[in-house]
Formats: sequence, structure tokens, C-alpha cells
Amino acid sequence: MLKKALRKFCPANRSSKIGTHCGGSLEMKVKATGKRILRRRKSSKKSLEIYPAPNQVTEASLEIWRTLPAAIRQDPSLASFRQEHERLHGPDDDPLPNEDCSADDGDDNSKEFITIKVTNPSQNGGDGTDSASGKLTATTTATATPSPRAGNKHQQNGEKHGHNATMDHGGEGDEHEVTMHSMHGHPHQQHGKVFSTVKISALLVVWLIFTGFLMSKNEKELEPRQMSIPEGRIRTYILPDSPPGSRVGIYLKGAFLNDQQHNMTSNYVSVNLQLLYTNSNTSNLTNIQDHDVKHVENVTDAWLVPVPAYPDQMDRMDEITRKHVFDIGTASHRKVANGKAVIRVHMSSNVEADVPVKFTYDSTPIDKETGVIYAAIVLLGLYVLIIWEIVNRTFAAMIASTLAIGVLAAMDERPSMPKLISWIDVETLLLLFGMMIMVAILSETGIFDFLAVYAYQVTNGRVWPLINCLCIFTAVLSSFLDNVTTVLLMTPVTIRLCEVMELNPVPVLMSMVIYSNVGGTLTPVGDPPNVIIASNSYISKNGVNFATFTLHMAIPIAIVMVTTYFQLRMKFKTISDLRFSEPQDVQEIRHEIAVWQRAAASLSSYSKDEDLVRETLLKKVNKLSRSLKKKLVSGSVPVEYKATLEELKNKYPIRNKVLLVKSAVTLAFVITFFFLHSAPDIQKLSLGWTALLGAVLLLILADREDIESVIARVEWSTLLFFAALFILMEALAELGLIEWIGKQTENVILSVSEESRLAVAILLILWVSAFASAFVDNIPLTTMMVKIAIGLAENEALDLPLKPLVWALALGACLGGNGTLIGASANVVCAGVAEQHGYRFTFIEYFKVGFPVMVGSVIVSTVYLLFAHVVFTWH
Repeated sequence: MLKKALRKFCPANRSSKIGTHCGGSLEMKVKATGKRILRRRKSSKKSLEIYPAPNQVTEASLEIWRTLPAAIRQDPSLASFRQEHERLHGPDDDPLPNEDCSADDGDDNSKEFITIKVTNPSQNGGDGTDSASGKLTATTTATATPSPRAGNKHQQNGEKHGHNATMDHGGEGDEHEVTMHSMHGHPHQQHGKVFSTVKISALLVVWLIFTGFLMSKNEKELEPRQMSIPEGRIRTYILPDSPPGSRVGIYLKGAFLNDQQHNMTSNYVSVNLQLLYTNSNTSNLTNIQDHDVKHVENVTDAWLVPVPAYPDQMDRMDEITRKHVFDIGTASHRKVANGKAVIRVHMSSNVEADVPVKFTYDSTPIDKETGVIYAAIVLLGLYVLIIWEIVNRTFAAMIASTLAIGVLAAMDERPSMPKLISWIDVETLLLLFGMMIMVAILSETGIFDFLAVYAYQVTNGRVWPLINCLCIFTAVLSSFLDNVTTVLLMTPVTIRLCEVMELNPVPVLMSMVIYSNVGGTLTPVGDPPNVIIASNSYISKNGVNFATFTLHMAIPIAIVMVTTYFQLRMKFKTISDLRFSEPQDVQEIRHEIAVWQRAAASLSSYSKDEDLVRETLLKKVNKLSRSLKKKLVSGSVPVEYKATLEELKNKYPIRNKVLLVKSAVTLAFVITFFFLHSAPDIQKLSLGWTALLGAVLLLILADREDIESVIARVEWSTLLFFAALFILMEALAELGLIEWIGKQTENVILSVSEESRLAVAILLILWVSAFASAFVDNIPLTTMMVKIAIGLAENEALDLPLKPLVWALALGACLGGNGTLIGASANVVCAGVAEQHGYRFTFIEYFKVGFPVMVGSVIVSTVYLLFAHVVFTWH
């Protein structure tokens, strides 16, 4: 063996003795080569033992195997499962691909020896790694006999910089593992342990805080009372308990109008609080007689609740709940606490009929001024967890939402479980769930790969024309479909397209989702804030319909799309900004490892069968990890390869045409009803119900037996993130954060002079809604800002037109969603789908791209609105 290897290195004298012609260190190299050959043979034998034998595969483990994605299910590492499945159930349509051993054994006879470049720690971060990519820098050489002097030089460099470059041939013996050890230990490991300890300690403190509050406080339960305010008479109610503070909350539920509709009626229900001074301490406050009352004092102003102008309208109106918090003052509360007086609710109306109401009082209403501070702290904590990636964003949302509920409990406002469930927007979750099911089944047809190749053909493989077509198509589709639906459909196509063109999908996905939010701003059905704005009855009665809304949005959105294109071109100046920083083969292995790890993580060790499949997947991960180390050590370079169009078409055909036809029928049903959503007289289904019915229809047509594999591909973490975010935002609204933002905006507008009031109103509504939408959910924010815009327009002293305020709100709330990763629902959905495909972009990565685009878009909208409605008064 050694002599054979010697002839390989010394062709000039094959008969010479070992070490006499090729240098003194040749014998050591030949021995190392012989060991590598033996190790490679052992590796080939050992690889046969990695995967389970077919007789170890049970029917239960086959059920688990069927839930895996098709790309993993067909991998040769799971061939035993595939063989047993075909033996029991017959062959499938998709053939088993041949195993590519190139990734597993990257040794080349011409590149047997490796030269390690140990760089200065002061220049590269102090750990012997490349500061740009964080990986070991290594180069290969074809020289068979490096000079001992050069080797000594490298050794001296390693000693000089405090590192030892060692070749580890231990372990399983089938790879070269290069490790860089510091003489004083690895600082990053020490820092990582400290960071982990601090993180766990801080999270434990937070857990103890909200757990203590939730355990010590009961759910707040208020007892409503049915009563009627008689015509021309007064209705009173004496509070049976003395409130702990000076604040008392009153709830009235009945056929009332909103505050924005007060100019539609002159009828009101008047409510105020009075103090009844009694002769002595009365133990039974509910049975106070007239002779016990010495004096009556009105301690609060009247609260006027508008009711319909005509009594018969009350029978046809929906009931709404109105709430008001009265403050009786410290002195009055002291009198009540000392038993010298009691609180009485005084109610009357000027309606020529009895007014039925459901009356509820709250003796411990939340203090909104203090609640705003707590809400800001909770929101800041959420962004700290997400921005610095301390924990996963779904877990961060769960922690923040639970902490917000704990704060509510500490302020005696702990919500009940039914109330918490009502805070979750089930319609949005149904929409996401239904579309995820349909996309999971549709991906099995190969249509996403086919569309990617078709786009490659249309643009002749040119990068920016292809990205432009992709973004414009996404923007147009988002204008007429919900942008969440558009992103769910377009993200898989975009990822496959980038993989075909060897591009990094992350910057292209960010560009696509930005254009999706921009396009969704165009119409009343494209984005949830627009739906809230356009569906408001007061706004629709003032001439804001589908055509008017789209017409006024078309000009600024067209300009914004152009400026966004130039901003993205400036951000990604060269083609290298759109490609991976690593070689293509290294990146492919990293991506494959991420996909296999995700598949393994989806399985537990609860049963023997699951454990068998999971261990098989983890062995594949280990095998790929060893291949990755070998690639990093061998210094692989990106291979210049451009696939021809015919090769791509042959590689990515339509795999299941029958299923594609069934999916097309389902999508046609869903998209048609999505378009008809803006016409409620034609169809009565909401977006969530439409998506769910479409998913059920496709499951029926596909006739799937292994429905578990489809359910497993639903992005449950994304759905859970949305549920936690909905609860968090409602809790922050209960704490008064959203209302505080609205009041501050309204106060600033009212404080300026009359001639500049419209310009200031447009600027404030636009910029406040944009920045707030970037950091909080834009749905509750839009609901609050709609009330402010209507209130400003109804104020006769201000004389402000409604439509410019509506356009400013729509542009700000929708375009502001591009600012951060959680600013819009489409952003979160895109990130979740990309992560499922093995591509992950962080909050900071998106923020660097999306926030400048958001600022530029709002600046363009500002200029347009000021010229159109302040200078030229288009309205």
C-alpha cells in the first residue's frame, strides 16, 4: 500500500526506496495517505450501517416517514423506508433519485494536502476565523511535497499568534476536522455561557413577575344589571361598595350611537355621579331612604351618550357598549371612605320613550396614564428580544403577550379566558391556515419550479429584469387580493426562482414583500387597514367608495413604486449583493442541513417508531455536517456554471398534472370569491371562510390518505406568532397605548393655527400612523386613527375636509408596514415560509432594507398630499 502511494508521489524513480528521492518527510506523507485510504474504505462500510435495515421499519414508522416533505422522503438515506413502503403499498409516481456521493466524499487525488492560513487575531476578530464570514480560511494545493521550511514557517506563525492548527483524525474517521484552539481557551464560548446565563436569569425574572401577578389576582368579573331609563324621569343607582380609589367606571350597553355620529341626533342619555350625605353611617347602602339623605352634591360633569333621533330606530340598531371613567376627587372619596356619603349614579334622557340599557359599574378601572408607561415597557421588551434575536420571535411574542396580561392583572384588569379568545382575529388565522394547506398541496405538483423556469426563460436569465417582473406582478396581485394571500403564493415561486439562478432568496424576498405592501395600498381590499377605513359607514357615506379610493391612491402608489425601485437598486448595487457570500456548493450544503434539521426537529422521541425516523434524519445531518467541514477545509471555490434552459426544463417539469388541474380549480374558486369579497350582496363569505372552504375542497379532490404530511407543513409557529401578537396588541390597547397615541396626535392638530391646520393634520396622521404601524399592529392603530380623522372632520370649528385625512391614514398605515419585520402581516408570513424552506432573515437584516424604503415612501406621499390637497385642493 505504501509503495503504491510512493509511486504516485515519485514518478521519476518508481524503484527508489522510500524517502530517498522525494524528500525526508515523504514517508510520513505516504503513511498518512495510506491511513486515509483505509479510513475511506471503513467509511464506505460504515455508511451502510447509518440507516436502518428494511426489517427494522414498522408500519408506524412508515406513517411518520410519509409526513416528511417529498424532497426528504425521497432521499437515498431513507431508502429503507421507501423500499418497505413500495413492498407494502406499491411504487409511487416519483422515482428514487440516485445518491450523489460528491458531497459526501470531496477528496481529490490531486488535492491531498491542505495548507492552513492562520490569520492575525487582531485583524480577524481574535479567533482565527474570517471576520467577514466567520469561517476558517483554508486553501488547497496540488503540490505533493511542500517544503519543510514552509511547514515550519506556518508552525511558527501558529505559535506566534497563540494558535495550534491540528488535523483531527479521530471520531468516526471519515473526515478531516480542522480545529483552532486558543492557548488560553476560546473567548466566544466563555461569552456565550455568560450570555446564556444572563438571558435565562432575565427571562426567569420576567416569568416570576407575570406568574406572581396571575396567581395573586382573580379574573375581573363585572355584574351587569338590566334597567330602563323612563321617559321624562330620572333613574338612579347607589353603588353598594365603596371604591378603593376616586375613579369609577360606568359601562352602558344599548342602542347607542358612536361619538362620531353625535351630529346625527339631538337625543342623549345623560349620566353623572352624585354624593348622598346621610344622617349617620348606613350599613345597608342599597336601602337608603329619603329621610336618611341630608344633602345631594353633583361631583362630576355629565356624560352625554348619543341615541337615535327617532325611538323606533332603537329596535333596529345593534347594541354597542360605551364606557366612561369618572373621577370624584380625593376629598369626595375620603368622605365616602369614612361613611359620611355614598355614591349614586344619576341617569336621565330626553328621548320620548323608555331607553333600555345594560348597566355595569367598575370600582377599580384601569389608570390609563400609568398603563401607557407599562405598555411602552412591554413593547420595548418585545423589540429587544426580536432585534437582538435573544429568543425566537414566536417565543418573544408569547412572553410579551403573557407579560402584558400580567400587567393587566396587577392593575386589577385581568381578562377572562373568553375575553382573551375574543381578542384573537380568527378570520386572519383561518385565512393563513387555509392558504397554507393549499400551497402545501400545490407545491407537490412542481408548479412553483415550473413557473421559476418560465420566468427565467422570459427574462433570458437577467437578474434585475426578472426581479422587476416578480415585484410588479406581486404588487398588482396584492392590489386585488389580500397581500397575505399573495405572499403565500409568491414566496415559494420566488425561492425556487432564486435557486435556479443561484441567487440569495433573502434580498429578493424582501423586495417582493415590500412591493406587496405597496401594491396592497392601492385598493380598499388590498390591505387590512384599507378594509377598516373603507368599511366605516361614516367614511363611505361621505363619498369614499372603491373607485374613488383607488383613483386617489393610484398616483402616489405609482410614484412610490418608482422611488422604491431606485432605493432597492441603490441598496443592492452589484450582482454580488444578490448572491451568497459563500461558494455555491457550501451554501447548498448549509441549506440542506437546515432543511434536514427542521425535519428532524418536527419529530419527537415519544415512541420507538418516531425515534427511529428521527435518528435516521439526524445521522443524515451529521453526514452533511462532515461534508460541510470538508468543503470549508478544502477551500472550495464557486463553480461558474450556467444551466441551459433545456436542462432547467428537464430538471423542473410538472410532476403531477392531475393534481395541478385540481389545484387550479380550487384556486379559481378561492380567488374568484376573494374578488367578490368587496361586493357583500353577491357573496356572504369572509376571506377566512373562503380560504378554509378552498382548503377542504382541495383535500377532497386530492384524495390524500397521508393528511398528516400536509398538516405538518403548515407554519404553526407563524400562526402562533399572530395569535400572541393579537393578544399583545389588544392588551396594549387596554393599557391605553393606542388611545394615548391618538390623543397626542389630536392635541397637536388642535394647537396650531387655522390656516395651517390641514397641512399639520395630514402630516401628523401620515407620519404617526406610518411609524406606529412599523412597530405596533396596524389594525388596532387604524381603528383608533379612523375615529380621530372622523372627529377632526366633524369638528365645525376646525373645518377640515375628511378625504385628505383618509388618504393620509391609508398611505401611512399601509406603507408603514414596510418599516420592520413585524410591521405587516405579509412580512411575518414571508419570513415564516422562507424559514420553512431553509432561508432565514433577521429583524435587523429586514430593517436595513425596509425602514429606509418606508421613510422614502412616506416622504413621497407627504409631497403628493401637500401638493394635491393643500396647494391645489383636489378634494
